[in-house]
Amino acid sequence: MCELFLLSSRLPAEATFSLCHFAAHGTPNGRNVDGWGVAFHDGRDIRLYKEPEPAGDSPWVAFIEQRALATRLLISHIRRATRGANSHANSQPFARELGGRMHLFAHNGRFDSIDGRFAASSRRFLPVGETDSEMAFCLLLERLAPLWKGTAAPSLPARLAVVEDFAAEMRQLGIANFLYSDGEFVFGHGHRRTQADGIVAPPGLWLRHRHCAPAYPDVAGGPARPGVAIATGDADQEITLLASVPVTKGDWRPLGEGEIVVVAAGELVPVTR
Repeated sequence: MCELFLLSSRLPAEATFSLCHFAAHGTPNGRNVDGWGVAFHDGRDIRLYKEPEPAGDSPWVAFIEQRALATRLLISHIRRATRGANSHANSQPFARELGGRMHLFAHNGRFDSIDGRFAASSRRFLPVGETDSEMAFCLLLERLAPLWKGTAAPSLPARLAVVEDFAAEMRQLGIANFLYSDGEFVFGHGHRRTQADGIVAPPGLWLRHRHCAPAYPDVAGGPARPGVAIATGDADQEITLLASVPVTKGDWRPLGEGEIVVVAAGELVPVTR
């Protein structure tokens, strides 16, 4: 199955070992060989790198590390194709503009019979490729669009309510692990995935949060191969990672089946309805 990865931090951070270790899941000898992508939020815009080739051998991964792009929010995806050709258009994350900012979506799983639901939608947002994942993203944006008509961003409870209804519907269609970001909040939904024993079962996503003191040199790995290198700063740092499977050492918590977490600035966000 596909692999998902999220980094959210309060201060700019660099994905080093985590991204390398994650990309290694897509080596030609592995299962996830049909494409990869990584998107860095940059204000209201994004920097998006993706290609329809194995991540483990990609010179782009080395390029991204050499650039050492510091970011507060990135989403990455490694693809195992179940629908649609190996193409740039079908590689994730997917990106669309809504409310004057870029939104991102990455999905692990498969949505059967989504075509009929998509055909019945208003179709303001159209897929560029052929995947069920991109159709799902377009459906989600259709339902979020009414919230983003004004000049002010909608409330978090209003956004979450739409995401929760969407997730519940998608769980009826298949495996529905996804990461959705509007640049301010990330919504991570855990469902099921094919486990190491071949059984399709929860968890579909794992979470790790860590608080670091100022100038802490390492978050998730060891001193020689840090998991997330912290950009220079003189304040405490908060880091939250979400991944299909743990990509670093340390304490990871599995998300429950159908659980949605909201992440912003490296912390889990409590939501009061």
